[in-house]
Amino acid sequence: MADSGPMRPDTRAWFEHRTSSATSLAGVDPVALLAAKRRGGHRVSVVLPARNESATVGGLVTDLVSRWVEQVPLVDEVVVMDSDSTDDTAAIARAAGARVVATADVLPALGTRPGKGEALWKSLAATTGDLVVFMDSDLLNDVSHYVPGLLGPLLADPRIDYVKGCYTRPLSVDGEVRAAGGGRVTELTARPLLNALWPELAGFVQPLGGEYAGRRSALEQVPFVSGYGVEVGLLVDLLQVSGLPGLAQVDLGTRVHSHQTDEALGAMAGQIVSTVLARASRGSSDRHRSAPGGLLTQFGHDGTGFVPTSIPVAVDQRPPMVTVRDYVQRAA
Repeated sequence: MADSGPMRPDTRAWFEHRTSSATSLAGVDPVALLAAKRRGGHRVSVVLPARNESATVGGLVTDLVSRWVEQVPLVDEVVVMDSDSTDDTAAIARAAGARVVATADVLPALGTRPGKGEALWKSLAATTGDLVVFMDSDLLNDVSHYVPGLLGPLLADPRIDYVKGCYTRPLSVDGEVRAAGGGRVTELTARPLLNALWPELAGFVQPLGGEYAGRRSALEQVPFVSGYGVEVGLLVDLLQVSGLPGLAQVDLGTRVHSHQTDEALGAMAGQIVSTVLARASRGSSDRHRSAPGGLLTQFGHDGTGFVPTSIPVAVDQRPPMVTVRDYVQRAA
């Protein structure tokens, strides 16, 4: 690893020993992974949370099913968790070979909430794999190596519970493509907070990335934030469950996806800040410590003056699955 300047010794050691590379199919050995899967008696579920992703979900599912279900049976089920889509997302995903599950239909006694994290949490009750791979459904480039890349560390080392994908994220601004310009919320919000509050997590390149994999036995022990704070919440909570040696990351190359407006990014940042502060205050002995604010005020301009708009960013999360009676009864 090239010299990265000052870094905590434990973080540097973790980065060197828990960061692998699978930037293309040439960097993975599917046959060896399949043999490791069979030796371990594992079952693999791939989950794609989706809301109005009809433009991209079909191609993703088609490739996943063709490569990793039919050609090399590394994956046992591809499940699209449909979060109240109003377009043809469900029909397209089903036609491409996925099992489509409406988020609202899972654990119906507990109701439903908006947000990506809700779909991920409920996917634990809708899937059967002891290894679960999560992928966003708006990916635009070739991601055929993502699944074997993320599964590799889990299949190779039983001490690893959770694997985050990392990648460069090109950003197009005024016709100019910046090779690593994406991830603005990561660089301006999540990374500074994590470095300040959990410096042992400073070695994660993409703490907010949507591609990761974990053991069900670990995932079902932590809460899932319903909104955009789900990734940073999982990272911090799984650090407590598995310890730093139980976490890993894999370089997946490049990730190309649709980009959000500044207003949408601001809302994401607000939810992430609330998620982080809620975890930072857990167990605090200071009873007078202020709770995170529940609103984020943003400003638009109507041509005459600035117009304030406030949106909720308070932490709304689901409990660990092992505490949910319906889930435990289903598992039994």
